[in-house]
Amino acid sequence: MKLELIELIFLSDKRKQLLLFLRSGTKNMDEITEALQVTSTSILPQIKKLKDMSLVLQEDRSYTLSPIGKVLVEKMQPLVSTIELFEDNFEYWSEKDLQAFTLSFKKRLGELGKCKLIQPDLDRMFELDPEVVEGLSSSAYILEAIAYFYPPMIALCQELAKKGVEFSFLMSESVYERHYTDYIEDLRDMLALKNVKFFRYSGELKIASLTVTDKFFMLSLFPKNQRHFDRESLICYEPAALSLGTELFNELLLDSTQITEVPHK
Repeated sequence: MKLELIELIFLSDKRKQLLLFLRSGTKNMDEITEALQVTSTSILPQIKKLKDMSLVLQEDRSYTLSPIGKVLVEKMQPLVSTIELFEDNFEYWSEKDLQAFTLSFKKRLGELGKCKLIQPDLDRMFELDPEVVEGLSSSAYILEAIAYFYPPMIALCQELAKKGVEFSFLMSESVYERHYTDYIEDLRDMLALKNVKFFRYSGELKIASLTVTDKFFMLSLFPKNQRHFDRESLICYEPAALSLGTELFNELLLDSTQITEVPHK
C-alpha cells in the first residue's frame, strides 16, 4: 500500500498536478482542463484512480481533495517545489556549497519558485548583468550582503543610495577591511546618508552575495571546492522568494554589528 500510494501520486505528472491544483479548493472539469492544459478524456482516468484511493471526492462535475488528500498535498507541495527548483538549475545547485544555509532555510528552498541562472560572459566577468542593473535601479530599497569585494556592485549601490534608495549593506570582515583601507572616504560618505545602514558580519560569511529588493531576490554561492568562483547567480522574482530572502538577510544581521562611524586612521 505504501509503495502503491507513492506511485499513484508521483508516477503521473497529470495526477500530481491535479492534486496540487485542487489544493486551492473545489474545481469543476472546465477549470481543471484549462489549468492543466489537458482534455477531459485524458484526465478522467487519472481522477478515477485518485477517487478509488480516496484522495479526491466528486460532487456532480466538481472535484475536491478528501481529508486524506489534503494532508498528503500539504506535505507534497514543499517537496515538489524543491525538486522543481533543483531540476531547473541542477548543475548550479550540485556544484555549490549549501552549508551557508541554516537548516530552516534549506527546508524552505522550494519557496524560491522559478529562478533564472545568470552566467557572466568571460569577456564581461567583472561587469554587472544588465538585468540586475535594471532591477536595482528601479528598486525602492536594497538589502545587500556580500563576502567578496566587487567594485561594480558597490559603486552602483552607492549611486542609488545617494539618490535616496533605502539601503542596508552587510559586509564580511575582509570586505570591510578593504573598504576601510582603500575606500575610507566613500565609506564615510555613505554612512553620512540617513537612508543607509552598514553592518559588519562577525565570523565567516559563507554566502558569496545576497541581494533582496522589492523587485527581486538574487543569490550567489561559493563552489564546494572554494577554488573557482564563477560569479554565477540565481535571480528570482516571486513574492515568496523576496520574503524568504529578507528572512535570510535578517538572520545574517543577528551575527552582525552596525557601523555608525568610521574611525580616523
